[in-house]
Amino acid sequence: MLYWLYEQLSAGGHVPVLNLLKYLTFRTGMALATGQLVVVLMGSRFIRWMKAKQGKGQPIRADGIERHIVEKAGTPTMGGVMILAGLLVGTLLWADLTNVYVQAVLLVTVGYGILGFTDDYAKVTKQSTAGVSGLVRLGLEALIAAAAIALIIVHPHAPPEQAGLATSVAFPLLKGLLLNLGWFYVIFGAFVIVGAANAVNFTDGLDGLATVPVMIAAAAFGFIAYLVGNFLFARYLQLHFVQGVGEVAVFCGAIIGAGLGFLWYNAPPAKIFMGDTGSLALGGALGAVAVSTKHEIVLGIIGGLFVLETLSVMIQVASFKLTGKRVFRMAPIHHHFEKLGWSESTVVIRFWIISVMLALLGLATLKLR
Repeated sequence: MLYWLYEQLSAGGHVPVLNLLKYLTFRTGMALATGQLVVVLMGSRFIRWMKAKQGKGQPIRADGIERHIVEKAGTPTMGGVMILAGLLVGTLLWADLTNVYVQAVLLVTVGYGILGFTDDYAKVTKQSTAGVSGLVRLGLEALIAAAAIALIIVHPHAPPEQAGLATSVAFPLLKGLLLNLGWFYVIFGAFVIVGAANAVNFTDGLDGLATVPVMIAAAAFGFIAYLVGNFLFARYLQLHFVQGVGEVAVFCGAIIGAGLGFLWYNAPPAKIFMGDTGSLALGGALGAVAVSTKHEIVLGIIGGLFVLETLSVMIQVASFKLTGKRVFRMAPIHHHFEKLGWSESTVVIRFWIISVMLALLGLATLKLR
């Protein structure tokens, strides 16, 4: 919105101070600050309102950690509404809303946020951990992701030399290799986005556990978007230049700001949970950013913690169905460590450290080519 105002007024040179808005770094910083401010300001009032509306709060797994059933009972959920509010205000104010990549990531984020809200609402009203049917939710997630990817592929402003890039997969460490999947890329990209959304959803099981790794991943991808969207930096680092994708850095800044604001209330002991409203929206957002920047595989490194959480669930289910035995004491894996005697804060902080290490490893692939 403000970027549009800059474009309209700067032509005549009437308001020189608006020239700050042409700088991507300035708008990214302002999106971060705006997102954080919005969430912090609405936090206390929203939490009180949600407590009054939800009564018993989010249902806790009956087969879960015993002390969670006592300590976390009554804590309201749907805190993802706060995150989405900060993220959207920060993005809508400071990003170029005519940019197709911004439109695509917003489509996924809002769409997945609505799906998550529907799921949370079903859980709260039924007082059950089973919300919307898994197959129905996965199907809708895939449709939303496919629509966003199709929007990018048919982008009318892409230069001719980028015609094949939109449907190609780039590989880290291999500077010249591109695998053009054609329209089959829609399936691949949708898999990345849906997988990222549900991976973050699995990770969101302890106070602050998912919030900080999401911010770390958003910071890493904001940096990647800035580099990939800048022709000079992309050429120097031998990255595939994606014209216009630098604008996604503003969106990533808004994610970080909204996450910081939410962490104020989600830090142990959490006053509110993000719920599926937040976890699906944030995971989908990371997946959409990875697709936009052509760093889908690098997402598996930077978001390695989310991959680990997902794999632990898949291994547990497969093992139990095939052998009747469990590999982990409880899945996802963060609960396994709690069962081993680790305190919640120990699990959370150590997983944060792992997220930082994986983000640095992912960023290292930008230079190792």
